[in-house]
Amino acid sequence: MTENPVPAGNPGLSPDVREVAPRVEVSGATIDFPGVRALDDVHLRLFPGEVHALMGENGAGKSTLIKALTGVHRLDAGEVRLDGRVLHLAEPGAARAAGISTVYQEVNLCPNLSVAENVMLGHEVRRGPFVDWRRTRRAAVEHLRRLNLDLDPRSPLDAQTIAVQQLVAIARAMVVEAKVLILDEPTSSLDRAEVAELFRVVRQLRDSGVAILFVSHFMDQVYEISDRMTVLRNGRFVLESRTADLPRRDLIAAMIGRSGDELAGVEETARAAVGLHGADDRPVVSARGIARTGGVEAFDLDLYAGEIVGFAGLLGSGRSEAVRLLTGADRPDAGELRVDGSPVRFGSPLPALQHGIAYSTEDRKKDGIVGDLTIRENMALALQARRGAWRPLPARELDEIVERYMTALDVNPKNPDALIRNLSGGNQQKVLLARWLATSPRVLVLDEPTRGIDVGAKAQIQRLVVELAQQGLSVVFISSELEEVLRLSQRVIVLRDRAVVAELVNSDDVGTGTVMAVMAATAPAQDQQKEEPAA
Repeated sequence: MTENPVPAGNPGLSPDVREVAPRVEVSGATIDFPGVRALDDVHLRLFPGEVHALMGENGAGKSTLIKALTGVHRLDAGEVRLDGRVLHLAEPGAARAAGISTVYQEVNLCPNLSVAENVMLGHEVRRGPFVDWRRTRRAAVEHLRRLNLDLDPRSPLDAQTIAVQQLVAIARAMVVEAKVLILDEPTSSLDRAEVAELFRVVRQLRDSGVAILFVSHFMDQVYEISDRMTVLRNGRFVLESRTADLPRRDLIAAMIGRSGDELAGVEETARAAVGLHGADDRPVVSARGIARTGGVEAFDLDLYAGEIVGFAGLLGSGRSEAVRLLTGADRPDAGELRVDGSPVRFGSPLPALQHGIAYSTEDRKKDGIVGDLTIRENMALALQARRGAWRPLPARELDEIVERYMTALDVNPKNPDALIRNLSGGNQQKVLLARWLATSPRVLVLDEPTRGIDVGAKAQIQRLVVELAQQGLSVVFISSELEEVLRLSQRVIVLRDRAVVAELVNSDDVGTGTVMAVMAATAPAQDQQKEEPAA
């Protein structure tokens, strides 16, 4: 493993960082939350004219460090220097005034305002005490053009796709002449073309001398765009290295505290387990001609016990819309849904849950966790809802459930009374899984359960999904990562333009090239059939 605190000879850095002082230097950063030390003597250096990746598992302290750099959290010990000057960041406005701009993983915009208003918020062009909206919109258009976005500046933001909203958020961050740009999972909602366009802008900003901190769980993207990286683990500094000097296996070992061989073994076990358990003759859930206007066209689907069914498709293909019809989150306009052969109609997720169908949505912040509640309270929500308000869970029973799933899912911190909002994204996802598993479901629908999850937590969740199928659970698994879908699923449902276009039986002959060809409505070449097999 390479530990090289001062990179040398990297052509991606301009000028060589050995000849310049750090733009940002964090030393001894320590932050305590109730019952949790989130950062413990952490160090970070960002140099002008470089892209620096911040790596670590969920819970490693990445988000806390970012919030310390942006004035959201105050350091209990240590200091932050910008161009050699100690910063005292009492609130986010102070960080922005100092030249530190941030784009967070969750799009932090105002959907009720126009595109131009969001881009220029707080930086409107004024004529005396009044906003000059014509010039403000013109300025917004110029900032959007830097991202090759041709948008009507008057259009409401909530009319745009999530991917476009993410780019608008980045355009907004670039309005200020920032010395430091922090990108926290900026590509989580972008397709490949949009990622390529974003990286073009990132490189342009880097070459102009901006120090860029890049956080992503997409390892290919990290190695493509970053010049150096810093690794955190359990709130502590592990190493700093030139990206080119740190092999991926060594990076994984640094992040998870164990060898890359061990992680590979976990994923190999998961792949080998898929297909060991055949489906029962009778489906648990059967859909015929089920559809919703504006959501997804009519489709048929059978879900069997002991089987993992993957859903694949581009953003906007109708993946989420399809499973919402199966779980009562949306009401179908047509078709029939049966559970154990009997017709059912779900007006909400609660009746579906009472039939043993649990649904974990893709937006854990908006539709999943309740930030002001504890880990224990979040785990109890679904089970309590199924029992009813007048039948509270006995304290001893709830304690046993919480202890069982915190241990089984390795939830950190180990304190069930910790507020869930203080947990990392990966641990929040584990609590959500525990919430649904506590209801003893027969069908578990997981929509993007590993989005924004680090390598170690992702492998844990993948292994859990396989184990649940082995125990007889029917699992629906949606992921934007085709490799993950193919790794876990026995069947793959492919969607395009809000319609189911294919059902593929997973085998060694089906690779990502095959699925992508179906998604793109092109015939795969013979050599594509085995391109990038599930591995």
